[in-house]
Amino acid sequence: MAEQIGIDRLTGIIAFARAASLGSYTAAARSLSISPSAISKSVQRLEERLGVRLFSRTTRSLTLTSEGLALHERALRLLQQAEEIEQAAAATRAEPAGLMKITAPLPVGVHLISPHLPAFRERYPKVSIDLRLGDTFTDLVEEGIDVAIRVGQPVDSRLIARTLAPNRVCAFASPAYLERRGIPTRPEDLDGHDCVNFRYQSSGQSMRWPFRTGERIQEVLPNANIVVDNSDAVVAILVNDGGIGISATYIAGPYVARGELVPVLKTYWMDRHHITALWPESRRGNPNVRAFVAFLVELFPDPTPWDTAFALA
Repeated sequence: MAEQIGIDRLTGIIAFARAASLGSYTAAARSLSISPSAISKSVQRLEERLGVRLFSRTTRSLTLTSEGLALHERALRLLQQAEEIEQAAAATRAEPAGLMKITAPLPVGVHLISPHLPAFRERYPKVSIDLRLGDTFTDLVEEGIDVAIRVGQPVDSRLIARTLAPNRVCAFASPAYLERRGIPTRPEDLDGHDCVNFRYQSSGQSMRWPFRTGERIQEVLPNANIVVDNSDAVVAILVNDGGIGISATYIAGPYVARGELVPVLKTYWMDRHHITALWPESRRGNPNVRAFVAFLVELFPDPTPWDTAFALA
């Protein structure tokens, strides 16, 4: 019975630590792949066992009490030690196996990662994959993520980074649109064109189009006729003669190769950050992480196929 109580306590501590770090039972449940009610019950049992309230709860928020705040840091240290034990055990395996959690921005995941996961699993059939796509930056350590693919430079010192490829952006349009409306030769010429712009879901702000002139970067906020909050939707509109829009070359590249889109203002293209793989320091020796990062390096040769198509257009 004492052993069972110990397991229950550990379960409650894990649930408490995740809920406190992520701010809700729902987020904690998602990170642990269980239901929010299971998180709630585990925390409630832990509170009853300890004889203190760990959270102040309302219908919209979850905040730590003074007792919960004091215990949270200790709980995180305990989980860090458990994580180190797990990773040390995993590092002794020669063969990748078990569940691997990966996160990526939606367009990167859809275009560059998802199509190749069957090939990765064919190579490593004992690995199962949980791929989470979205533009919200998550705490890799807190949510138990093994590998994250990001656009931009990492700022978390707990993470190891491997640059995969440039995130090259350029303006594009369909041949039919350009034949009808003419080809702009300077960013200023966009004022006379139909423009399709991208709006960031996180901030609600429209994208400022970057154009490189020598060492100088000029940003233009076009007077867009259509604004959407999905990068694939931008390209779909452009392919259907909707105007001129900015896209990453990894999204537009296949359309360029098929002749459905052509670069516009090509001499002004620029590398906007890099596509980078990140993983926690604690997973440095994890065979799953090593195998997947090596696989990613294969997927992103220099130059990439999409940038080759762009260069030849």
